[in-house]
Amino acid sequence: MSAGPPKVWITRAQPGADATAARVAALGFQPVVAPLLEVRPLAPKIDLAGVAALAFTSANGVRAFAGLSADRSLPVWAVGEATARTARDAGFQQVRAADGDVASLTQAILRGPPAGPLLHLCAREPAGDLVGALIAEGVQARRTVVYETTPTAVAENRDAAPVADIVLLHSPRAARLLAGLASGGDLSGLRAACLSPAVAAALEGVVPAVSAATPDEPALLDVLRELGR
Repeated sequence: MSAGPPKVWITRAQPGADATAARVAALGFQPVVAPLLEVRPLAPKIDLAGVAALAFTSANGVRAFAGLSADRSLPVWAVGEATARTARDAGFQQVRAADGDVASLTQAILRGPPAGPLLHLCAREPAGDLVGALIAEGVQARRTVVYETTPTAVAENRDAAPVADIVLLHSPRAARLLAGLASGGDLSGLRAACLSPAVAAALEGVVPAVSAATPDEPALLDVLRELGR
């Protein structure tokens, strides 16, 4: 481990990276912000005709939708509390939060499905198939892609990656990019705190990884505390 406070590599995309870095610094660690992914909003046509509810599986989806439509009248299902908070901040009044992953969001929607079609505002490569899971249970659902995430220069060049003791990973895709970097350079000594088992699985045999007890950032920071002891 490096001298002084452990260095923690923040890999998530902005603007979330800076928020995470502030929380990491408050715990006494030294955050190093070097995202592996960047968010690029897209400009699809937003068709809300007949839509009874919206679903968001990330705060990025909320922000992208908010830039495309002024409509805030529909009820919202959010994957977790952070996404729900972003939706409320964007002006939505009826917001329900699941427990942080697509499976819990699916179950939350099934417990009280909307009276009409649900629209999932998502990434080009979403984490999990919310729409497919809902359709399989008889719920009308469709998706509109409102943003994409693309690898940064750090993800494509091992020499651009920071030196760190611990890396925080919020998505399987970021974990796969980190695994790819490992094949191009030495990542020995690096340990990973992962948001979920699916994230950790992408690092199997590459970097020692520990999963958060629940798929949310407070639980992820609990893992960081343990690794930083």
